[in-house]
Amino acid sequence: MQEGLAMPFVDVNGFTVIERLPGWKGRYFHTASMTFAHYEFTAGASIHEHFHPEEEVYEVLEGELEVTIDGRSEIARPGVVAIVPPNARHSVKALTDGHLIVVDHPARPEFGQARPSVHGSPGRTTPDS
Repeated sequence: MQEGLAMPFVDVNGFTVIERLPGWKGRYFHTASMTFAHYEFTAGASIHEHFHPEEEVYEVLEGELEVTIDGRSEIARPGVVAIVPPNARHSVKALTDGHLIVVDHPARPEFGQARPSVHGSPGRTTPDS
C-alpha cells in the first residue's frame, strides 16, 4: 500500500500479538486519525489509572470490564460502551476473560504495533497505556 492511499479493509488476524500489560494481548493498527487495538483480556488483568490527551472508546465484544473514569465505575460489556474523554483519569479491570476493541482519537502512533501502520510508517511499543 502506498503512502496516502486509503485502505478500506484491514485483516487484523495476521498481525503480531503484543502483550503490553499482563493479561492484555493486542493487535494494533493506525489510520491517519485513529488508533485501533483489538484485545483479548484475561480475568483479573488490569490497566493502572492514567490519562492521555486522546479520547478513548472501549467496545467490549465478549466478557466484562470494570472501567473507572474520573472516579466513576461502570461495567462495560457487549452493548455497553465506555467513552473516556481527553485527559480524564481512567483505569480498567477485567472481570472475566473476553475480547474488546479500543479506539483512540486522534491517533496514538506510539501505541504498540509490531507491523507497519496502514500508511506505512513503523509503530513502536511502549510499556504503558
